[in-house]
Amino acid sequence: MLWQFMYQPNELINSVLARFGIEGPDWLGDTRTALFAVIVMSIWQAVGMHMIIWLSGLQTIPGEQYEAASLDGASRSQQFRYVAWPGLYQTRTFILVTITIAAFSLFTQIQVMTQGGPLDSTSTVVFLAYRTGFAQQETGYASAISLAFFALVLAVNLIQRYLTRDKEARR
Repeated sequence: MLWQFMYQPNELINSVLARFGIEGPDWLGDTRTALFAVIVMSIWQAVGMHMIIWLSGLQTIPGEQYEAASLDGASRSQQFRYVAWPGLYQTRTFILVTITIAAFSLFTQIQVMTQGGPLDSTSTVVFLAYRTGFAQQETGYASAISLAFFALVLAVNLIQRYLTRDKEARR
């Protein structure tokens, strides 16, 4: 609700832009900016949880690896590149899968902010299934949409798991 308020034509975001001499658009009422506005809000909403996951992943890397790299003369950037980044493999895979599933199943943000509009520019598969099943009372069609959504998420997840599998499993 706060983001919906901030995106209103004469409210916070456009007021800040006006101070710099920029005329802000109708963020949620324009087909060119509505999806971008929802994406920005969704990123803001999820970044905290993902940061905690990244930090917990960093804590699983043994300090001895950093110490060994330091003794070998590795700089901080080299320690990140050759110690931390490979050590975050499982974390990267988990975050990639969760972000993909969350992006496909975006519903609450769409329902609260735009109701799928303007001109269905922010509709998602989950929102379409909801609107078809509850607003239009076509439960069979909504069930078919939901099943197709499940198959899509499953296929994407399997592809991601295949592409991000451990190197040991490739041999």
